Amino acid sequence: MDFEGLEEVVAYEGKQFVIALDGPITTNDVALQLCENFITDGAQLYAKLYAYDALVSKKRRSHKSKVGSRQQLILPFLRAYGVNDSKMHEFSRSHIKMTPGAAKTMRFVQELMASFVVSSSYEHHVSEVCDLIGFPYENAYCTKLSMDAVQMDDWEADLLKNYAREVISLPPFDIRVEAREPAELDPRDQITFGRLDDIFTKEISDLNAFRLVTEVNSTGADEKAADLLDICKKTSVGLEDTIYIGSDGTDVLALQLVKRGGGLSIAFNGNAEATKEAIVKVVSENSVVISVVTEAFYKSGKDAVMSLVDDWTIKHVQGSGFVHDYLVRELSRVFPAGLPKVERVRTNQIDM
Repeated sequence: MDFEGLEEVVAYEGKQFVIALDGPITTNDVALQLCENFITDGAQLYAKLYAYDALVSKKRRSHKSKVGSRQQLILPFLRAYGVNDSKMHEFSRSHIKMTPGAAKTMRFVQELMASFVVSSSYEHHVSEVCDLIGFPYENAYCTKLSMDAVQMDDWEADLLKNYAREVISLPPFDIRVEAREPAELDPRDQITFGRLDDIFTKEISDLNAFRLVTEVNSTGADEKAADLLDICKKTSVGLEDTIYIGSDGTDVLALQLVKRGGGLSIAFNGNAEATKEAIVKVVSENSVVISVVTEAFYKSGKDAVMSLVDDWTIKHVQGSGFVHDYLVRELSRVFPAGLPKVERVRTNQIDM
């Protein structure tokens, strides 16, 4: 992805904090949970669409395809089963799964510096999380959509429900990591892929509900990177004074931008894709670690954080002068048996 505006991100004042919602703050898979709740055997439907999208993405990308379009593919089916904006808000509100410590962390970092959230999740979920933790929704970037904008006649809903049942009945779809074309799939999987491709490219593409696929722009890796640059322009804070925390493939380009720009990129419980583009790797069940490294970054920059990482002990954290005593006590309280893993990322240590 080319970012024409990158050269404009030079002037800066202070520092800023940008964090992915999905992983560091919440542990929800919202699209899957919506399918499970509103569609009979919805988890199987989601699994088939997930596998289909994964292979279509490999065909299109080389590395440029958007991760997360499966969130669009599922929307017509959810609409057919009566899911509207109100139901998405209600469901999201009652099913938020917070990463332990994340609410405290988000309140803390807002006191230090300009803070922003980027997310692949639907706006309904993101706005409900923001309400819960007291974070300004106007500082959140996410997948925007309106279910209510798509009106559906009974015949269209029945047709989509029939398609959903057909997809669910298809044989399990096993996408091997090395498969990049349908011809590389097992024969049974080729049949499943071919049927799904016909459904989406030929049979339902003229339906009114298909607008939810074509007009919704789900937030993937390109969008998160563009959001990051938009944040830099709005705040006049450069990448070198930015901390970005992500966890999955949708964070890869943003992590890469911050790393190359001289800032601090952190993979929090990250997969191999995200970890590869980070400077620091955190594996932790509680986000208090984010509070610790963020305060060090705020006070003394990236070098201070790397100093903590290279001697990641309570004794060194306490004596560093970079971290408030309260956070040191909280870190000890949350991890009495020993601190979680925090280390520099070295390519040869990334688990694929």
